[in-house]
Amino acid sequence: MIADIVIALLLVLGAFFAFVAALGVARLPDVFIRMHASTKAGTLGAGLILAAVALFFGEAAVTARAVAIIAFLLITAPIGAHIIGRAAYRTGVPLWSGSVVDEWAARPPAPVAAQASDTPETRHEAGQNARP
Repeated sequence: MIADIVIALLLVLGAFFAFVAALGVARLPDVFIRMHASTKAGTLGAGLILAAVALFFGEAAVTARAVAIIAFLLITAPIGAHIIGRAAYRTGVPLWSGSVVDEWAARPPAPVAAQASDTPETRHEAGQNARP
């Protein structure tokens, strides 16, 4: 009886956080804030639903899979969000006008990767000093 209540509570909370993530993606003003909402709330919602599944079935195999999926979500979701956010910023996606601080604006631009033809060997062949 108590297990059923806990499972139902986990499912309702998970569905609520998944709904909040979807609402955030639809309603928030810029890509960075949307990404934050979808990553945080979506991961928490999926984690709670998977915890309910693990409790409902109560088998070691199902629980192990649910724990592995939750761990995978907790590891990969922030990394993916960081990469997408950094790519969006570097390609010039504008911040929301209500954003107060742009912490990356004062940073120098990232170094440009050396071209394939610009190696010490090609500089030496061209008669240039091999060391910069």
